[in-house]
Amino acid sequence: MTMIDNFLISRVSEDAQDPLLPFLRSIREALEDPISGRTSNLGLVTLLQDCVRKFKHNVQYSNDIRFLKIWLLYMDASQDFNNVFKELLDSNVCANHSSLYVWSAYFFESKGRLHDAHTVYQLGISRNAEPIEWLKKAHKLFLNRISEIVTVAQRQKIDDNGSMKFENGAINPWSPSIMNDLLKRIRALITKFDGYHSSNKAYAGKVALSSLKNSSRNKIVEIGGKKYQIKGCAGQGGFAQVYKAYVNSNPDEVVALKIQKPAFPWEFYIYRLLDQRILESERPSYGFAHRIHIYSDCSVLICDYLAHGTLQDVINSYAVLGKFMEEVLCIYYTIEMLHMLETLHDVGIIHGDFKPDNLLIRYASGILQEDDFLNRSGPWRDQGLCLVDWGRGIDLRLFTDHTVFNGDCRTSGFRCIEMQEKRTWKFQVDAYGLCAVVHLMLHNAYMEIVKKESSDGGHVYLPRLPFKRYWNVELWKTFFTKMLNQYPGNDDRRLLQELRKSFEEYMGSNPQLIKKLKELLVKQRSSLCSA
Repeated sequence: MTMIDNFLISRVSEDAQDPLLPFLRSIREALEDPISGRTSNLGLVTLLQDCVRKFKHNVQYSNDIRFLKIWLLYMDASQDFNNVFKELLDSNVCANHSSLYVWSAYFFESKGRLHDAHTVYQLGISRNAEPIEWLKKAHKLFLNRISEIVTVAQRQKIDDNGSMKFENGAINPWSPSIMNDLLKRIRALITKFDGYHSSNKAYAGKVALSSLKNSSRNKIVEIGGKKYQIKGCAGQGGFAQVYKAYVNSNPDEVVALKIQKPAFPWEFYIYRLLDQRILESERPSYGFAHRIHIYSDCSVLICDYLAHGTLQDVINSYAVLGKFMEEVLCIYYTIEMLHMLETLHDVGIIHGDFKPDNLLIRYASGILQEDDFLNRSGPWRDQGLCLVDWGRGIDLRLFTDHTVFNGDCRTSGFRCIEMQEKRTWKFQVDAYGLCAVVHLMLHNAYMEIVKKESSDGGHVYLPRLPFKRYWNVELWKTFFTKMLNQYPGNDDRRLLQELRKSFEEYMGSNPQLIKKLKELLVKQRSSLCSA
């Protein structure tokens, strides 16, 4: 906090009419308090939190550098700095001032989050934040530092938490330099894709896209000659917001608009790869993108909208009642996810962000028949999950056959063992995500891994929480043991098939299990729709 608290103290006003002053004095006292330790730190976090919540919607402080510094102090002191930063962006404090982007990018760089730092700089430049010269100069210096890191990493083995290293031929597929290189390589191809629209100008619609964050409902935005009536926010992150919208105000034509700053065409590219490589019968399991509009300051990706919620919503519907998802329902969704990864990896695509928030629920329009379950025929084809949010997708055909990766997804609870131990990975990023989702369904808790001694003198990774005695323990133990310890580096299809079939055989061994599954799916649909 040394740099930021010096900024804060230097500008304390003596204006008695300034309601921020008491907080400034209290924060200064807390920073200067010689007593250190857990209690004082918690007190500072609480003080900062109270301050930002009290004034974040106060117009008086929307362009106040002092208030921005308090936000940055809060971000630095908070364990959940990702969400604090998202909240800061949503509050629009100093949104047009370069200080927001330079200081935030510096913060992320200090945490080893180089991709996020690069994105913050780009966001500020796309917004023409002032003074723009200072922002561009800071960005250029940042890129020079990154270039030096890459140069050193190519010459010798280093460890910078996987942010930008190339040892043993490993590549971080999410680093700014690699992503920029890939976008250059696919540019000629992506511009030929159906639905790709690009402009060198900034978005100039009557309704500013940034205004949707504060009050979006029923606003009309014009994109590519069509009018979209915004019906609400369907999700948001640090650099993107997703909105439910009616096309030309028609409630029978509903889409999802993903607005991202700066522009990000990569996700659209992955969607078109899915169109090309996935069989038509399997394609509904991976989401659809209709088109993308690229502007100089942002991009708008227009996708299908599924109204039935996410797998996370299903898990939460049990958790709020203090209950656990029925084992047969866990098995069903496990079969679905194994089949999804089996299909996806076989065509050379890695999702890279496999978690329950990105798994939308699909329901069949017809009546499910028990005899059709095992061969996925009839209405069962339309029942299941839909994997979305392909921003971290990896096209393996852009790399050599034996390429391995070393980037860190930085998503708490979903970092594969290889990321945690700073080892290279490939398909493991999705496999671990699948295990983490299954664990969440079974236990209503995020997965923690322990390293245990095995009978052969080696070790084995297993979830810390034990399996319940009334579960099919051997089935789950085999699943977690093989997924966490015996996952192949290249061709993983055989393992995924083997595990999927073991669950399917169990379901087929007792007709009552499929009957119970049908009942639970009907109940699930009814409860979530009424929630």
